[in-house]
Amino acid sequence: MINKDTISALATPTGGAIAVIRLSGPKAIAITDKIFHSASGRPLSEAKANTLHYGEIISYPDFNNNLSSENGDGKASSDSKEGTPTTIDDVVVSVYRAPHSYTGEDCVEISCHGSAYIVQQILMALENNGSRQAEPGEYTRRAYLNGKMDLTQAEAVADLIASTSRAQHQMAISQLKGHVSSKLGELRKKLLKLTSLLELELDFSDHEELEFANRDELNNLAHEIDSHILHLAESFKTGNAMKNGIPVAIVGKTNVGKSTLLNALLHEERAIVSSIHGTTRDIIEDTTTINGVLFRFIDTAGLRKTDDTIERIGIDRALSAIDRSLVVLWVIDEEPSEEDIKAIKDKCENKHLIIILNKADIHKDLTRVSLIGSLKSALSTAPIVEISAKNGEGIKELEQTVYNSLSLAETNSSDVVISNARHYTILMRAHSHLASVIDKISLDIPADLLAEDLKLVIDDLASITGQDRIESQETLNFIFKNFCIGK
Repeated sequence: MINKDTISALATPTGGAIAVIRLSGPKAIAITDKIFHSASGRPLSEAKANTLHYGEIISYPDFNNNLSSENGDGKASSDSKEGTPTTIDDVVVSVYRAPHSYTGEDCVEISCHGSAYIVQQILMALENNGSRQAEPGEYTRRAYLNGKMDLTQAEAVADLIASTSRAQHQMAISQLKGHVSSKLGELRKKLLKLTSLLELELDFSDHEELEFANRDELNNLAHEIDSHILHLAESFKTGNAMKNGIPVAIVGKTNVGKSTLLNALLHEERAIVSSIHGTTRDIIEDTTTINGVLFRFIDTAGLRKTDDTIERIGIDRALSAIDRSLVVLWVIDEEPSEEDIKAIKDKCENKHLIIILNKADIHKDLTRVSLIGSLKSALSTAPIVEISAKNGEGIKELEQTVYNSLSLAETNSSDVVISNARHYTILMRAHSHLASVIDKISLDIPADLLAEDLKLVIDDLASITGQDRIESQETLNFIFKNFCIGK
């Protein structure tokens, strides 16, 4: 249910030069009118929508004003203002009228100076005149309940605020603009067609000569919908990684320069560097941005046989880091054994492996050519980058190789990428229910049983956006529009 209270809260972070206080609700304009003196002398109740007004926020000794003292026309009565007023701040007030506002309600935004005292005094004055403090997320909740956005767009608001890279920002903007909703809307139309075919088969089951739900057509349509659902679900792996930082594990034997490489990639001394073998005994990770995408680099303990219990734990964590990563940087400074190549190949079977040939500053002989040739032969799909982590040689090329390994540059800006775990879980559930529909189609199960599983798919997708499931009336409208019944 939509709460009819008028709410107010600070809409900007504290500590800035300017602060914005937002009111939303049926009495937002009237409440602001009680504490605002416009330089024009005209009340906000007479203001047009989407207009700005300069003036003062004033405070009266008696704060016991309330909306019961309003005139019938919604304007505050001057009789309710007692004592000599004092100015709290010079402000600019923005007026938005329903339904053309963020929440779909009457809204007012007060732009004042960012002083904590000023903000506190204005909020206190607003609350004493009839508003209440907004609950966390209440403005966006009202926007959803008033039909200004669906659930996917509401969730995108938090992602947009939290974005720290260009890729995160683009994904949040795409979702906020309704691209995810639009894609799900296309699937909804296909599901509506599938539902309609089944309904026709049920309604005309006593006419054996009529066949609306041809099983081949049903099967093809169900497979097409399932393919789209799986494509969206599979994008979550990349979308979630881009949202939280794409994990990149730096692995290799001890003393090959993994920690030096981490420092070079982060452009700061993040990890301890030492010539002593086994210095890194735990996971060290930090993030940096490459071409607008956030990457999370993970420095791991050197891989070697050891009897040291603590170092062994670090090595186990290094292997675990490989499992959690999308990209693996295998750092070597000499020709690896066949056993090492097989181990890294098996461990990185489903990863984007990049071979880092380190210490180019001290290894510039012809044996490197032979080494590169043997590595390309053994690991043909893995790019090889020669670097010197110590002096920074080849680091720019490596960064571009890491970025290119995920084909991020080829991603179309119009592609829908799922980055929300809730959406992924629901999509996989819908896939499971649709797989049941496909199985029953192949087994020639009656239409009424097919329809039950199909309703589960429809409900799953509807729960992502918060949209209502397909109702019988909508199905009937589709049937009469597309199947010419009764002509």
